[in-house]
Amino acid sequence: MPARTSVPPHPPPPLVVTGDGDLLDDLLRLAAAGGVEVEVAADPAAARTRWRSAPLVLVGSDQAQPCLRARLPRRSRLVLVGRIGGVESSWQVADLLGAEHVAVLPAAEPWLVDRFAESGVGEAPGARVVAVLGGRGGAGASILAGGLAVTAARTRLRTLLLDADPLGGGLDLVLGWEQLEGLRWPALTGADGRVDAPALVRALPSRGDLVVLSWDRGDLVAVPAEAMAATLDAARRGRDFVVVDLPRYLDDAAVTALQAADRVFVVVPAELRATAAAARVVAVAGPHCHDLSVVVRGPAPGRLRATELAKALGLPLAGSLRPEPGLCRGLERGEAPAATGRGPLADLCQRIVTDLTGRSATAGAT
Repeated sequence: MPARTSVPPHPPPPLVVTGDGDLLDDLLRLAAAGGVEVEVAADPAAARTRWRSAPLVLVGSDQAQPCLRARLPRRSRLVLVGRIGGVESSWQVADLLGAEHVAVLPAAEPWLVDRFAESGVGEAPGARVVAVLGGRGGAGASILAGGLAVTAARTRLRTLLLDADPLGGGLDLVLGWEQLEGLRWPALTGADGRVDAPALVRALPSRGDLVVLSWDRGDLVAVPAEAMAATLDAARRGRDFVVVDLPRYLDDAAVTALQAADRVFVVVPAELRATAAAARVVAVAGPHCHDLSVVVRGPAPGRLRATELAKALGLPLAGSLRPEPGLCRGLERGEAPAATGRGPLADLCQRIVTDLTGRSATAGAT
């Protein structure tokens, strides 16, 4: 089947989060005056999948506490909005949410019209972000993540491979990069604001167009959600393509990455027990992402078909991987997955990258 070439989507509209009908009417009027349409979410649950991608988020004072309790990731260009007499008690919550401004109506109406107008101009498109997680342990999610990153770099896309699985052994090992110098996660766990994108790229282990943020071999450290959000923000600004390898057990940082992803792939071996395990993973991950599909990895001892497995999970089938005996041997020798551009894994990775970016591989390997 030929690869589908997709055109990058239009920038998403601003997001308004409020259940207050009168406040919503005012904000819709101001958005119209600024020449933009908006998306509306009545509460944090409805806002979650659009929280990271929206160029501007306005949270009504009625939803400030619920958004804080929902532990939505900190982000830039967040404004808390309310009326005189109804927003004063939300100042402390605004700070905890990371809101850059508190807009009090009606005095702030001209300012909000300008903010809406600026959001409609749009910045240069940011990186495409894909995330990969395993339907069960040993499913091969890290290998697919590494293959996607290597393929994107071969396609001359400036690529970041981000390891969000502290128990996964390290994606630098998957690439054979464990000896390369550069920052690992423990050095970035304190980041909670805007990270300088060029400085981050220069500090990480790299070869060609590919940079990697992984773990060291020291004590296990937790990555705060704020550090993950700041890193992903820098990656969107400084890279063309970002691949995130997620753990099966989602912590706050992993949920932040999941919410930021444009597409998410669950890798599932073609086995009955693996399908049952994957159903649990999908149930947990599904509410946090809007584009979730399955990659089925062979062999199939019980002749379970990829289409049957995808149907059982209620997900679209993104592709299937035939057995590739030389792949594991190459990994043991320090060869990055899909580096040659040949084989089932490389073919699937190229199809996914082309589908997301419209770019095809050029000669050479990373």
